[in-house]
Order: sequence, then structure tokens, then C-alpha cells
Amino acid sequence: MPEERKLVSILFADVTGSTALGDTLDPEDVRALMGRYYEHARHIIPRHGGILEKFIGDAVMAIFGLPSAHGDDPERALAAALALREAVANDDILGPSFLLRIGINMGEVMATIDTSNNQFLATGDAVNVAARLEQNANPGEILAGERVYAAANHAFLFEEARLVEVKGKSKPLQVYPLQGQRAAQSRASAISGAQTRLDATSPLTGSCPRRGTPTTCLHHRSCWNREDTPTGGIPGTP
Repeated sequence: MPEERKLVSILFADVTGSTALGDTLDPEDVRALMGRYYEHARHIIPRHGGILEKFIGDAVMAIFGLPSAHGDDPERALAAALALREAVANDDILGPSFLLRIGINMGEVMATIDTSNNQFLATGDAVNVAARLEQNANPGEILAGERVYAAANHAFLFEEARLVEVKGKSKPLQVYPLQGQRAAQSRASAISGAQTRLDATSPLTGSCPRRGTPTTCLHHRSCWNREDTPTGGIPGTP
């Protein structure tokens, strides 16, 4: 199977206190509970455009952006995390016993894709960081990495960022606890505010083919005025 480099969003979710459940319940009862949890994941992840990469004990790993990107994969991963947490909390059997902790990270992975049998395998630092975010989440909490926050904060509300120490990283990572989805009006305001900040700070000028008027634009390379960039790079860079 060929390998491809892909930009994806990775979701890890696990059940807090699952070891204690094993101490107090019969193994068959634990298996039945985990089966209900997995069934929620099997329905929710694909519904949001993700794929279930694997189940690991009491953990679920899902990827958004394979086999092809949607353009809003970080948002899809966040929405899936909220839906999974809600489904488990509202489950009459799981609710009292299960509290999920979820980590979502965005980054490049090496992906092995076999569409003939719908099998996918993703490896890379982005996957490891997603697992570390999940491990650092509090019970019931969803933690997003910086790139997920940057890509989706126009559509979702987050609590104040905090730093977490992650094994294998020389510096702490900044993480963002997820609150929920923005209302439609708030989303529009956030997008407008982000574009205003771009227009106010961008040194890139030219004529935008989408708007047909001179404007400041970071999104389209054809908008860039390259007269000041003899190397063909972004203005202001060596």
C-alpha cells in the first residue's frame, strides 16, 4: 500500500476510571459497556466525515482528512468530540460511569491508505501529540492543540489557554479547552473580525481575482505584488 503525506486532524478519546470499573464489575459487564461506547463512536465519527483508525483498550482514535481532505476537518473533529461526549453522557447505562477525556491535534502524518478494504494507518508526531493532549485532559474535557484552535476558533468557543508538559517535547504545549460551538451570528462576527485584522496588518497588496478590486489579501498568490519580492517570496521575508 502506498504512503502519502497528509494534513489531518486526529482525535483521541478514552474513558477515565476504566481500570476501576474492571475492579468492581464482571469482565463481561465491562465488555458490554465498552461495546456501547464503541457503538456511539462508530456512528458519530463517520457522520462527521472522520474515519475510525483504531480502538485501543478503552481509547478511540479517529482521523479527519483521510482519504481526502474536506477543508474544515478541524471543525469536524471538534463537532464529533462534542457529539461523542454528549452521546455518552446521555446514555442511560454509560452516563453515570463514563467520563471521556478527548484530545484533538492537527498536523502532517504519513498515511497508508487502502481504499479497497477501507483500511487506514497514520503515523507521525501529530498523532503522538493528539494522544498526549487526551492524556492531559481532565475528566469530561476536550483539549485542542494550537493549530486546531487557529483553524476553528471562528466556529467554536474555547476557554483560556493553558500550558501542559508533554513527554518528548522540550517546551510545554499551549492547549485550548473546548467550550462548544458558536452561534451563527457569533461565527460571522469572528470571521469578519479575523479578516479585518488580516487586512490591517498584511503587507501583501494587489488585485484580488475573487473581488475584482485592489485589496490586501493573504489568501490568493495571484494577489501578491511581487515587485518588492525579487526572490518571488512573501514580501518582508529574506
